[in-house]
Amino acid sequence: MTRDVFDHRVIQAAAADVRLARIQVDGADQWLTSDGAGPSEPLAAEVWVFDEALARVLLVHHRWRGWVPPGGRVEPGETPREGARRELFEETGIEVELLPEPAAATVRSYHPEWPATLGLSFVAIVDAAKPLLAESGQPAAWTPLDEDWAGYFPEDASRVRQHARWLHEVSAR
Repeated sequence: MTRDVFDHRVIQAAAADVRLARIQVDGADQWLTSDGAGPSEPLAAEVWVFDEALARVLLVHHRWRGWVPPGGRVEPGETPREGARRELFEETGIEVELLPEPAAATVRSYHPEWPATLGLSFVAIVDAAKPLLAESGQPAAWTPLDEDWAGYFPEDASRVRQHARWLHEVSAR
């Protein structure tokens, strides 16, 4: 996939979301504009779904990435936010509005044989009593934030926990 596949609207939306992200790592703020960099590969988007008490996160069990937030590849013509909402629905059956500010923007490879790409992590707060309709072969489960989970990106658990603490502080004001 080449830069030409992404229309101007998608690039603008991705750049705006990167600027809004609470944390940017791996040079995410420069990746969209750097020569020879993205988007040369599909953009990625995921959703950090918290319960209303901000005590649990919703994870899906990916066949080789382990427990990860719902998400995946952004389809051509789709903004990262649109892709995140679609992936969340496909993987969990949950349809919800995402919070306006993304949690994180990263540049990383989602598979050892794939080049790095821009990934945006969006946030939603959901009633945990809402029924989950997991995608076939990819179970979904609420995981307490004070428990560890095995996932492809070990640093993500800490980032998710930090974001939940920040949301709790903001809501307490």
